Parts: sequence; structure tokens; C-alpha cells
Amino acid sequence: MRTYLTKTPWIVQKVFSDYTWCYSSEEKTIYLTFDDGPTPEVTDFVLDELKKFNAKATFFCVGENVKRHHQLYERILEEGHAVGNHTFNHLNGFRTKNKQYFENIEHAAAHIHSNLFRPPYGKIKKSQGRKLLKDGYQIIMWSVLSGDFDTSVSPEKCYLNVVRHASEGSIVVMHDSIKAKEKIYDSLPKILNYFSKRGYRFNRIA
Repeated sequence: MRTYLTKTPWIVQKVFSDYTWCYSSEEKTIYLTFDDGPTPEVTDFVLDELKKFNAKATFFCVGENVKRHHQLYERILEEGHAVGNHTFNHLNGFRTKNKQYFENIEHAAAHIHSNLFRPPYGKIKKSQGRKLLKDGYQIIMWSVLSGDFDTSVSPEKCYLNVVRHASEGSIVVMHDSIKAKEKIYDSLPKILNYFSKRGYRFNRIA
């Protein structure tokens, strides 16, 4: 079983304050984000559900998936959502030399035109983060992790992870990937319905 925190502790957010973890807001606004796509069927389903609730989201795309499924990537943009760079091959920054890491991000940037960046697995060296910030990227992390990538987490638990921890200004991580498909299909409509009924809006990250 993987070890991770559903809600990012404030001390982590403070120590790495150059990165964006959430937004300070009194408005009922939540920022849903989807990592690792675009993926046929899964990303299509996510887009269909978002449309039902007039919700906008941010998709942190893997470059090779954008290249492979470009029409689906174009659909994300056409429907008014934001996109971000998630490297070309879903690289772990801790395990990748800086030169290779930056080249991979640049490769992805040829297909993903955005100054938003999210490091795969949330793992990025300080030196990597400093350079990306200097180059004009916003490094977007999260305040709530749904756990939809975890095979030991049930769809119901994924849903509860979000509704119990998300609030005004939260950035929530979900995945439009094959691994997360079962949980996305079950939990996303419930999450959208739960917060919409309580007067929340879902915005993209600018």
C-alpha cells in the first residue's frame, strides 16, 4: 500500500511556498486538476461530466499522450479548459538528471503550450524548481489528493477523500488515466454533484 497524505500539510506548503498549493479565496471555488492524459475514453468521460455541470478544470498532460491523441487534446482546449506540462514521458524529477529533465519538459512544451507545470509524482529537486520558476513556469502542486491512482483505494474512498478535505480555493488532483478509470467513472459525477449542490463553482487555473 502506498503512503501519502490526502491533504497537504500547511508546513509543506509554507516550506515550498514558491509553488502553488491552493488559492486563498472566500468564494466557493474549487480547482479540479487531471494528470497523465489525454487518454481515450477516460478523458472523454471527464470532459462529458464537466460539461454537465458547466465546470472548468485543468489538465496536466503528458507530452507523448498529447502527440498520440492530439484530437482529444484539442477537445480539452476547445471546451475552455486549461492545460499544463507534465513532462513528455512522466519523469520522476528525483531520479532524473537536470539536463535530461529540462530537455524532456522542453520536448513536451513543443506540444503543450502552457506556462503551468506539475511534476509527475510531485517529485522535483529544488534546483529543477528554481530553474523552471526562473523560466516563467508556475509550478502547480495540490492541497487535496483523491488517491484515484492507488489500486488499494476504493471508488467510494476516492470520493470521500475529496468531499471531506476540499474547500474554498482547494486544488484537487485526479487522473484521466486507465489506472484511475474505475474510480473516475464512479467518483467524479458524485464529486461534481456534491459541491454543485452546495453552491461551489469549478474553475480552471489561469
